[in-house]
Amino acid sequence: MKICTIIGARPQFIKAAPVSRAIAGEQHQEILIHTGQHYDYEMSEIFFEELQLRQPDYNLGIGSGSQGAQTGQMLIDIENVLLAEKPDLTLVYGDTNSTLAGTIAAIKLHIPLAHVEAGLRSYNRTMPEEHNRVLTDHAADLLFCPTQTAVVNLAGEGITAGVHNVGDVMYDAVLFNSALAEKKADLFDRLNLSPRTYYLATIHRPYNTDNPDHLAGILEAFATLPHPVVFPLHPRTQKFIEQHQLSLAANIRLIPPVGYLEMLLLEKNARTILTDSGGVQKEAYFFAVPCLTIRPETEWVETVETGWNTLANPTPESILSALSRPRPDRAPTPIFGDGQAAQHIVRYL
Repeated sequence: MKICTIIGARPQFIKAAPVSRAIAGEQHQEILIHTGQHYDYEMSEIFFEELQLRQPDYNLGIGSGSQGAQTGQMLIDIENVLLAEKPDLTLVYGDTNSTLAGTIAAIKLHIPLAHVEAGLRSYNRTMPEEHNRVLTDHAADLLFCPTQTAVVNLAGEGITAGVHNVGDVMYDAVLFNSALAEKKADLFDRLNLSPRTYYLATIHRPYNTDNPDHLAGILEAFATLPHPVVFPLHPRTQKFIEQHQLSLAANIRLIPPVGYLEMLLLEKNARTILTDSGGVQKEAYFFAVPCLTIRPETEWVETVETGWNTLANPTPESILSALSRPRPDRAPTPIFGDGQAAQHIVRYL
């Protein structure tokens, strides 16, 4: 079988790596299309190196831009590749503009479509990602859900055909890469840190970055914390900190974006993780590290229900109140599958 896989953003590289290994293991042909939505070395190339993900067959080099321009150019270029390659199936991941463009290109050419990480819902229609995932789910022929909650969400929208709860491929990736991450332990010496003596922060969503009051409130909360806040800075966040001329307290340790393995190491050894990223919420859960999600909602409701994840508004009062809650008294329950999601996906393909 010939499969065209479409990826373009940092989280998708992580999700695609275990599935690509499973596809190769079953002797299928995979054509890897990288849209170039994330293109800096720290946001793209390093992930291919560390995750042992082979170089893409096509790098479209789309780069950044407005939603319409970026998605439109992706659609044009992906369609050209699909016309040339004539795959048996197109595989998309998550909820980015690369996902939506790949979806539209495939269905217009009547190529069967599979969606990995189907069924997630924030029920917040102001999020571009919510529209991308809903539209993709309603177009897909095969829907690979990471949890039973995702299956229920789809059923509530009348989608039951082709739906499979396979578990979360990010759990596969963490299990595969955790040992490799330990080889990056010199990171703590370079940052002059010790395990459990720091908070880890990742902030990049428009809800928090594009609103100067939200971003200022988050940084003000970080400034009052009793331990260093290690803050790998997303290019989007850096842009708005500079644009809004926001000040940073001495305990906020800005560092460049880190590779996947170093990020796993930082997550695993943090006191608490403060984030607006969907993937980081899950990785915190896998490592049994308390997580504070600075958003009004999350797609990963199971992590909140078990007490390992807490939602907070982007204000100092809300963030500090959430951080004062006690650590959960029981280990995270296995709600994200058996660590073999990639194999289950390829079997269904």
